[in-house]
Amino acid sequence: MLPEAPVLKRITLAALLLIPVAAWVLYKPVRVLAPQLVSGVSCVTETICLDDIDRVDEAEFLFSNALGFIGSSVASIEKPPRVTFCSTEACFQAFGFNKSTARTVGVSGIVISPRGWSEYYLRHEMIHHIQAERMGVYRQWRSPDWFKEGMAYSLSQDPRTKLGVPLQEYRSRFNDWYQSIDTSRLWEHAITL
Repeated sequence: MLPEAPVLKRITLAALLLIPVAAWVLYKPVRVLAPQLVSGVSCVTETICLDDIDRVDEAEFLFSNALGFIGSSVASIEKPPRVTFCSTEACFQAFGFNKSTARTVGVSGIVISPRGWSEYYLRHEMIHHIQAERMGVYRQWRSPDWFKEGMAYSLSQDPRTKLGVPLQEYRSRFNDWYQSIDTSRLWEHAITL
């Protein structure tokens, strides 16, 4: 026997209300959508959030320089990402991350770890953001690692001459590919990978 319509409506409404809560608890990267709800994090602008308000000037400097660099040397970003600058590992882990220096979640936001307060790390993550903008989140996610990571390491002008395996290979492969294409049509070439 099927439940009556009012009961079914209540069950459906309860399920719809619980989905965001479950996502917040079970899939921590979704927290980039509302980083100010993470304990200790404050958003000082639409695009900059941090857990140490005393470092706001540093965060704003890194953000504006990285955004300007990407706009002038890669492509303009349609909607600048919200970046959460974590000065503690606890903050970074609250978003579900632990081993990396920084992470980008599609076009939803970027989280910088205490080790990632650097222009080239932020440029790297903004390149992932622009990849998702230009290619679509799903297509960017499905693109080859050599392209995603190679582009981010290469075009961010990461100063490290030697990266670990396989990142060094990704950067080299991307550079070879990039030199073989018409760079004015970069995104057209990228979506065919």
